[in-house]
This record gives sequence, C-alpha cells and structure tokens, in this order.
Amino acid sequence: MLDTRMSADFTASLFSGGAARVATTSFLLAFPALFSIVNPLGASLIFAQATAGRSQKEIFALARLVAFYSFALMVVSIWFGSKVLVFFGVTVNALRVAGGTVVAVRAWDLLQSPESIEAQKEKQALQGGKTVMSPNWSDSAFFPLAMPFTVGPGTIAVAIALGSGCPPGASFLAYEGGITIAAVCVVLIVWLAYSGSERLVSMLGVTGTRIVSRMAALVLLCIGVQILAAGVQGFVVDIWQHIKAAG
Repeated sequence: MLDTRMSADFTASLFSGGAARVATTSFLLAFPALFSIVNPLGASLIFAQATAGRSQKEIFALARLVAFYSFALMVVSIWFGSKVLVFFGVTVNALRVAGGTVVAVRAWDLLQSPESIEAQKEKQALQGGKTVMSPNWSDSAFFPLAMPFTVGPGTIAVAIALGSGCPPGASFLAYEGGITIAAVCVVLIVWLAYSGSERLVSMLGVTGTRIVSRMAALVLLCIGVQILAAGVQGFVVDIWQHIKAAG
C-alpha cells in the first residue's frame, strides 16, 4: 500500500500543473532548436542522393534505422551530456556559454551561406562523392548517415546545452521530459522526410529547401543567443554571490 501511494504521489507531482508548464516550456524551447540544427528537410535532399539506386523498401528501412540512432544520440546528450562535462570540471554556466556560442555561430553560417553547410553535409553523407552502396545497407545507418550527417557536433552541443538549462526550482524530470518529447518529434520528422526524400526533392527543390533552412537558421540564432545569455547571467550571479559572501 505504501509503495502504491508513493507511486501515485510521484505520478501526480510529475503531471501537476506546474510540471506540465515546465515540460511545455522546455518543449517549445527545444523543438525549434533541434529542428533547426538537424534541418531534416534540407538533409533529406542529400539523403536522396546518398541512397540513389536502392529499392524503396531499403530506403524506408534505412530511414527508420537512421532515425532510431539519431534519437539515441540526442537522448544520451540531453540526459547525460552535461553530467559527463561536469564530471570533468566543466560548470553548467561554461557549458551554456560554449553551447550557445556554437549554436549561434552555426546558425549564422547557415543564415549567411546555406550552400556551404549543404556541401559539408553532402561530403559527410556521400563519402567522397560515392553513394552509400555497401553490401549491407544497415552498415551505413549509424556512420555516416546518423552521425555526423543527421546528428553532428552542432546537434550534440545543442542537446547538451538544452539538457543543462533546467531553471532553479523547476521539476527536472518534467523539464528533461519536455526536451525528450521534442527530440522524438524531430526524429519522427527525420524518419518521414528521409522515407519520402524523393518526393520532397520534387516538391521543394533546392530553392525551397534553402528558404526553409534560412527561416530555421534565424530561429536557431535567437535560441543560441538565449542559451549564451543564460550562461553569462549565471556567471554574473555567481560572481555577485561570491562578492557578497566575501564582504
């Protein structure tokens, strides 16, 4: 009876109004950031080139496996990335400043010259200009299609920065849960975009994809600045508290 009551109390607190607001806020922060940095619509055009010559069944299976690996990479980064860095002596504020800077720089590059980002991703996916035609198609699912093509260093930096941004006093589980749901949504879009990559190529084309990429880059730039500002604010608060304690 006691275990049942404790479980019920935990569930009630997790899904209370305050926790729901925290989860919703973290989702609304994380989804545009992860979507913008992954850019599944733009990546699907290169994915179509990387899987040229494969059957539709193989493309569907490969897209599903890439989405699964991408989800695993993002979830590990969200839940454990900041813990690993803190273990090595990196503070949360330093992580936010570094992560926000990486995100902002990445977004600025994507906003100014999406062509260079596309060329870099194409090089990663096509492995020197060759389509991914290994004897076993699943061999290419993790590397290079999941990492670094879909989830690269920029995405991992964003995920770690988001995972370390739980506001003081907020429910940690609700905050991390909202970010995880955002990662699930992004991965589902990756799965759908990659599965229908040939159709997206004909619908959007290069110009349409670059328009979407620039719009996403603007949102990503704002989020990067917000993460950076949170880190700077944390440093200022820590310094002020240290001065007050010393005085």
